[in-house]
Amino acid sequence: MIENKFNQYIREVELLKENIVSSERYPFNLPAVEKLSVLKFHPNVTFIIGENGSGKSTLLEAISIAYGFNAEGGSRNFNFSTKDTHSVLNKYLKLTKGVKMPRNGFFLRAESFYNVASNIDELGRDILESYGGKSLHAQSHGESFMSLVLNRFGSEGLYILDEPEAALSPTRQLALLSRIHQLVEENSQFIIATHSPIIMAYPNAKIYEVDNGYNEIEYTETDHYIITKEFLNNTSKMMDILLKEENDCEIG
Repeated sequence: MIENKFNQYIREVELLKENIVSSERYPFNLPAVEKLSVLKFHPNVTFIIGENGSGKSTLLEAISIAYGFNAEGGSRNFNFSTKDTHSVLNKYLKLTKGVKMPRNGFFLRAESFYNVASNIDELGRDILESYGGKSLHAQSHGESFMSLVLNRFGSEGLYILDEPEAALSPTRQLALLSRIHQLVEENSQFIIATHSPIIMAYPNAKIYEVDNGYNEIEYTETDHYIITKEFLNNTSKMMDILLKEENDCEIG
């Protein structure tokens, strides 16, 4: 697979630390922000992984807003707001963009996808055709997500996805991988926060683990891969250990 360096729409993000008054306040006290200096993105796919509460979603939200996307999700043409809850982090980020602007783009976050679907319905039938012609609310969560990816996502696009696996079965996650590959081949770039060992298996990508800094690691070195593999290969043993620990805690 050839890296689409010429069509890399975001090359890197930098945290402007000199502008931060207090690193002890939200969102600057989140690991994903506190440990951020300069983060370089892969021209095809970049994964950001880490524990719950590490700040991955906050970072992706801020990158999206800084690039011009709506805080709750959607394309750069969306401007609705159901509740103003996004952080101020976008004001402290510097994005280094590529030489070419994307033709398409979308910021997808699992927690506000319902609001995006509602806004699409409000925009009318003409807009709905771009999403498959059927209201996203008239489909299951997984079906509406795939309808979005298959119909609205196009070539030469920038796509920022926050935990896309939340809506998808394992089979649909595989379908998403296939669609990501198709779009990468058509000069698209993805930045994805995920917990899914299926989705992060996409080859020729960067994986950053948010821990004591941003560590670039191989897929087989991630906890997601190691724990899932161990569990599937030794299910009975793992369950015995987990249930014994649970029983010991109840007795204690």
